[in-house]
Amino acid sequence: MLVVLGILIFFLGLLFSIAWHELGHLATAKMFGVKVTQYMVGFGRTLFSRQGKETEYGVKAVPFGGFIRMIGMFPPKRDEEYGRTASSAPWRAMVEDARQAVAEEVRPEDSHRQFYQRKPWKRIIVMAAGPFMNLVLAIGIFTSVLMGYGVAEPTTTIHSVSECVVPAGQSTQECPADAPKSPAAAAGFRPGDEILRFNGQWVESWSELRDSIRESSGTATVLVEREGERITLRPELMQNPQPRLGEAEGLVEVGFLGVSPTDHLVRQNFGQVVTRIGTMIGATAQKVVELPSKVPDLVAAIGGQERAKDSPVGVVGASRLGGEVLSYDKLSVSARLIMMVQLLAGVNLSLFLINMLPLLPLDGGHIAGAFWEALRRNFAKLTRRPDPGPFDTAKLMPLAYGISIVFIAYSLLVLVADVVNPVTLT
Repeated sequence: MLVVLGILIFFLGLLFSIAWHELGHLATAKMFGVKVTQYMVGFGRTLFSRQGKETEYGVKAVPFGGFIRMIGMFPPKRDEEYGRTASSAPWRAMVEDARQAVAEEVRPEDSHRQFYQRKPWKRIIVMAAGPFMNLVLAIGIFTSVLMGYGVAEPTTTIHSVSECVVPAGQSTQECPADAPKSPAAAAGFRPGDEILRFNGQWVESWSELRDSIRESSGTATVLVEREGERITLRPELMQNPQPRLGEAEGLVEVGFLGVSPTDHLVRQNFGQVVTRIGTMIGATAQKVVELPSKVPDLVAAIGGQERAKDSPVGVVGASRLGGEVLSYDKLSVSARLIMMVQLLAGVNLSLFLINMLPLLPLDGGHIAGAFWEALRRNFAKLTRRPDPGPFDTAKLMPLAYGISIVFIAYSLLVLVADVVNPVTLT
């Protein structure tokens, strides 16, 4: 039941994110006098709509995006283009069909309210406002969580003691009969012990203690505080293969004690929040760049192979993760809710970065076109040449259709993988 509830809550959060994105386009378009005829969440058949003064607001059946319809997205055909035939320009029929569909929306009384007539900087603001709303939502959520709730950081208090030593990556919930005791278990460490000193050095943080343990071997002297009493323990550290620290992969032989830390929540200050959000944006941008390289993993996952934890997910997969988070009974209710909103923030961050790619039909493609128009006009002005006029994005419609097909195919691939072999938390 909690899984279903979590899926529903997260799905509604995604719909809100889409509506929030389109609200940015809507508000700025109206601010600059562009007529907007439709504001829709979803695609396909309309489930519900309400007609405003000049804009129809509604929800459609396929909840994988949204749109606003502005009149005059493409400029009219230039005079010198009349007389050209489809045979002299292979893709002209496709271009003219798109231009004609847009022109039919413009009534004579609205001829001055077309999108292409606005200055490039205004069009850039309109197209960037949607992704920017996702960025604002992501930053707002992350900031609220980091400053209001905090980040789990390890302490020098022991949470658990490994009963035995097993190969790295193998569960220690059930020790094999021939597995040796861990150094910590053999020396008498207990959960709740606070480690004060290690080999004569005062311990300030878990990372400092971890590094000291990894660099040591043989008998160690450890001062712990247990129920108000200080006790000295002398474990015999073992050399054991452990994962390398940082981003490096593989195992390395290091000192091993066999304890894990207790976490506590630490609220972040403004400077720490800026640093963490900057790191998140950089990491998410890297994941966006890597999306094409994930195709083999998605195909393999559909074929039944284990799906990578960093595999791309769509609306279905993200909603399922939201349901899994809410039903994860090893965490408190508050921790689960925090994980859900952080997951939603991550989705919004991805929506911002993907939509800012300079490719039509994405918002970034229209932004790039407006930038190019501004450069052309300013260059013409500096060189005292005739104004080249607005950049005709309609001529890029064949490319936009091709990119759309690629995006649809990728989305369907992710959807199938999310259904037959979903990403899970465990």
